[in-house]
Amino acid sequence: MRPSLLNPLFADVTTLPGIGPKLAALIGKVAGPRVVDLAFTLPTGIVDRSYRPTIAEALEDRLATITLRVDRHEPPPPGKPNVPWRVLCSDETGFLTLVFFRPRADWLRQQLPEGEVRIVSGRIERYGSALQMAHPDLIAEAGQDDALPPAEPVYPMTAGLTGKVMRRAVSASLEKAPDLPEWQRPDLLARHGWPGWREALGRVHRPEGREDLSPQSVARQRMAADELLSNQLALALIRQRRAARPGRRFSGDGSLTSQVRESLPFSLTGAQEQALAEILSDMDAPSRMVRLVQGDVGSGKTLVGLLAMLTAVESGAQTALMAPTEILARQHYETIRPLCDAANVSCELLTGRDKGQERIAKRAGVAKGYVKVVVGTHALFSDDVAFDDLGFVVVDEQHRFGVHQRLALQEKGAQADLLVMTATPIPRTLALTSYGDMEVSQITEKPPGRKPVDTRAVPLQKLDRVVEAVGRAVARGEQAYWVCPLVEANDLLDQTAAEERYEALAARFGAQVGLVHGKMKGPQKDAVVEAFYRGEIKILVATTVIEVGVNAPDATIIVIEHAERFGLAQLHQLRGRVGRGDKPATCILLYKAGENGKLGETAKARLNVLRETEDGFLIAEQDLALRGAGDALGTAQSGFPRFRVADMQEHAALLEAARDDASYIVETDPQLAGERGQALRVLLYLFSRDDAVKLLHSG
Repeated sequence: MRPSLLNPLFADVTTLPGIGPKLAALIGKVAGPRVVDLAFTLPTGIVDRSYRPTIAEALEDRLATITLRVDRHEPPPPGKPNVPWRVLCSDETGFLTLVFFRPRADWLRQQLPEGEVRIVSGRIERYGSALQMAHPDLIAEAGQDDALPPAEPVYPMTAGLTGKVMRRAVSASLEKAPDLPEWQRPDLLARHGWPGWREALGRVHRPEGREDLSPQSVARQRMAADELLSNQLALALIRQRRAARPGRRFSGDGSLTSQVRESLPFSLTGAQEQALAEILSDMDAPSRMVRLVQGDVGSGKTLVGLLAMLTAVESGAQTALMAPTEILARQHYETIRPLCDAANVSCELLTGRDKGQERIAKRAGVAKGYVKVVVGTHALFSDDVAFDDLGFVVVDEQHRFGVHQRLALQEKGAQADLLVMTATPIPRTLALTSYGDMEVSQITEKPPGRKPVDTRAVPLQKLDRVVEAVGRAVARGEQAYWVCPLVEANDLLDQTAAEERYEALAARFGAQVGLVHGKMKGPQKDAVVEAFYRGEIKILVATTVIEVGVNAPDATIIVIEHAERFGLAQLHQLRGRVGRGDKPATCILLYKAGENGKLGETAKARLNVLRETEDGFLIAEQDLALRGAGDALGTAQSGFPRFRVADMQEHAALLEAARDDASYIVETDPQLAGERGQALRVLLYLFSRDDAVKLLHSG
């Protein structure tokens, strides 16, 4: 159960004064539905009200806070609503006109009564020879100078939500924040000069200057450290729990893996052998294995995964490989099936598209244990699929699945080992926050004979030349990908749509052009990809649906349109679709230049990184540095955690410290039973890591 002292924070925002259902819906868009979501929505900027001149001193285009006397109201003439309402004001140094368009007369006269002194704050403008201020954003009674903060926080906004309402709601959420027990170590608090949790929360929402918005400010550091500790402690508890649960030992006798190795026309790279050795060592241990294998596109992860699977089969178990899409599952199956045949091991493909007798027959083979290697999509963990003895599970591109899907498949086998593979190189900081519960292996070498892809950045103005180059490649019998950011034309986004580009290329090359995108139905999509794979289609126009898992050895060119719109890691993934055969390959990054004919600095830096290296791990780190954790690797759409306060670049040192502290905590107080342990339970609930606390209760 969540500690009762946190209940006010986890209440709906409608429990705050003045927040009804309509405002709650708007606040939900920018923050979330609960009071705690508001409290953790940090200011993105400030309104500086420290400039407080007289009227004569006031500078044009400056935000000024001025004490003045209200002299006279000048309403617009009757029947002329477009004429502004003017309020003439003065101080001992000069005159200032306040301008309002379509105001409520009663409200305005109440706010600015003639003859009274008021404090107004807004931007100073010059209209002819006179100074004016249009729609002051703050009006206060005289004598309230001390109540006016020198800086006001600025929060994320949405249509219909004003800054004033948002500030009032956040302020109300802070009043609900209780005093919580201290979970940070005293030595850390002293070393960094960190305030207590509640004080830190108040300080980040009451910035006095721009330096208080910095991720390195003391208050933000404190809150980031809390969030990162909750993340690392949750992962450490999961890891500890898993280590305590018995697994199965798979030693294998090499009878099947040796046959596969003999059938290969090449030897494994040193990096593949190293990764495989680490996996086999885990499989031979008594505890349950959970290991992540990272390897660039084409580094040979699937083969390493298969050799591990066959080691489990040698020990009598069944194995499963789960892929995020049918295209990728089918491709894995086509890669694995001949190798399984060489070892005389039954292999089957199971997807949601299997129907009728075929599906019944496949399911029966799996349930009775005849099928030893099963490749499939999420259909593998549907209720009607049962395994006879599932001992080893491989999950490809884990971040495209939820954790619960991964666990659902793993639970289909008693104490099944788990191997997670990804072709998306993950920066160390993201790996720690997402996969901190796993051991990690990296395959850093490319197979021998792989040629580097010639990468060029070309402005969209030279589109015709690019089309000519693709035409020459097709005439030589080669194939090309053409990637667009959108499926269909969109008036709001000035980007070429795949459908539009397909029509233009089909007009030129006819039936040699195919189209595939995420909105197409599965069978339709597979038919196009299959035709491209067989060489019947020479140019495949696509969205990023082809980012993972289309393999065509004759594809030598990939054109990525509006490359400046893609993340570095995503561009690297797409580039990996070519250069898989023995012919030289080219990646053309088509970009739209700015009005000055040049790329923006960040876009230019990203494309330069891609041109200079094919090291996916280096590219991933650069992507994180250039775009931040929210966008790198498309984390907004994937299984990577979203942090409210912590910043992976700015707080990397705090992350390392949190990981070390979490390891120490689970070693010294694994049940979180001590005084600090009880406080840490509150921390886990505060950051919604409830699952980790449930692990403690379940033993």
